[in-house]
Amino acid sequence: MTTTNFKVAVLDDYLGIAHTMAPWDTLAPAADVHFLTEPIKAEQRAQRLADYDVLVLMRERMPLPAELIRQLPELKLVITTGQRNAGIDLAACAERNIPVLGTRSLSNITIETAWLLILALIKRLKANALTADSHTWQNALPDSLNGQTLGIVGLGGLGSQMAVVAKAFGMEVLAWSQNLTKEAAGAVGATWVDKFELLQRSDIVTLHLRLSPRTRNIIGAPELAAMKPEAFLINTSRAGLVEEQALLEALRTSRIAGAGLDVFPEEPIPADQPLLALDNVVLTPHLGYVSKQSMQIYYRDVVENIAQWQQGKLIRVVSEE
Repeated sequence: MTTTNFKVAVLDDYLGIAHTMAPWDTLAPAADVHFLTEPIKAEQRAQRLADYDVLVLMRERMPLPAELIRQLPELKLVITTGQRNAGIDLAACAERNIPVLGTRSLSNITIETAWLLILALIKRLKANALTADSHTWQNALPDSLNGQTLGIVGLGGLGSQMAVVAKAFGMEVLAWSQNLTKEAAGAVGATWVDKFELLQRSDIVTLHLRLSPRTRNIIGAPELAAMKPEAFLINTSRAGLVEEQALLEALRTSRIAGAGLDVFPEEPIPADQPLLALDNVVLTPHLGYVSKQSMQIYYRDVVENIAQWQQGKLIRVVSEE
């Protein structure tokens, strides 16, 4: 059965590049594709999206909860970039017989972003960067990664890649997660320790866990208090892994030396976010999955998903884990 004459909303295309990343014209003439480059305010989403048959979500930029799904009478298909999206109520979609499809993705971008943050902090990039307004030379003393200790919280696919790079820099690598074994840690050159030993010994702590009820706020006030005063915290995974107020207090009081963050409780980050006023942080706008190559994969898979759905076929179906 062929699906004809439908409207597609490609959401949260912040850079305005989605239309250049895939052959959307191959979906014509049946598909009327709209690219939305600005976030839609929560109170406006039901009205703005009511006429669309297909929603294309960019990761977890806009959530799709049950309440919103119930207010979208024309909705027939949801596609998310990547294969997981905690912002989608899959059960509510299933109740409406709305398929949820995903795409392939690249994992190396998150690792690159984590090391970008680490190096920016270690080399004191904010203080030392040369600009047109710079009137001094070498404002802060950089450090070296060689001989330092990296603590990896979550030694899955991404954490394991972090360990390999750390060893190349000449770092000692410690690792912990709730299910990690000594054997699995040793296989990638890391040493298993318990959580608080990792926090106490590490010069840099980097988080690579999925957000779940078990991992939410896994770094809170007690964990931050256990870290070295000269240590840095890196989070390229999910903001909910870290208790926000505890982190702000630790940074304001220099309980830890600083943080490199790519993820935030609210995105895009609001202008009054307290982190923006701190000197001991390096902040990036959730770049951990954003690159030209990743966007091409995402949107080409989206076009393929829609084309197959037009023909009555479902590929890359997202399911509850």
